[in-house]
Amino acid sequence: MRKFNAIVTAVIMLFFLIHMIWGGLMMTGMVKGGNKVFSALSYTMVVFICVHVVIAVKLTIDSIIAGIKSGTFYLKDNSLFLTRRISGFALLVFMAMHILLFTGTNEGGVYRLKLFDMMGLISQILMVVSLIVHLVTNIPPLRIALGLTDKRDLKSDVILILSVLLLLSGVAFIVYYIRWQVI
Repeated sequence: MRKFNAIVTAVIMLFFLIHMIWGGLMMTGMVKGGNKVFSALSYTMVVFICVHVVIAVKLTIDSIIAGIKSGTFYLKDNSLFLTRRISGFALLVFMAMHILLFTGTNEGGVYRLKLFDMMGLISQILMVVSLIVHLVTNIPPLRIALGLTDKRDLKSDVILILSVLLLLSGVAFIVYYIRWQVI
């Protein structure tokens, strides 16, 4: 099950990178919004995220049951485990807000989004932060599950690339917020 979850996670990361780059270009005004292909990719990613969540919940329940059977939970030793679960839950909450904020209407052939105010900006910056925490804490087990035990440290490369992309997405949210305030 962990191997299947790792494959699902890799697919989510691929969809996410496409979504982040394309969405960032739309928010900065470099690409026209309301694209049906973009929407289809986004909702396909949501399906994979739901599968990932179901598997993660099952694996978490299995871990809790094992802790109950053994009589020890090792809470201090499992702080990384808890960080992964808490950041994943926070990410779900902020992704729901993201979907609500960026799902628009097509009125008279013109695609319109909902108002993007300061609360929207804060929620999206918090989504980026929770995503960074979730990715950084989960890359090592993802590498193990995918069998990537290469001598070269792929973890630092992946973290660097994702950090730059997430920083750019944070900047895109800020530019989008400023555009909303000016328009």
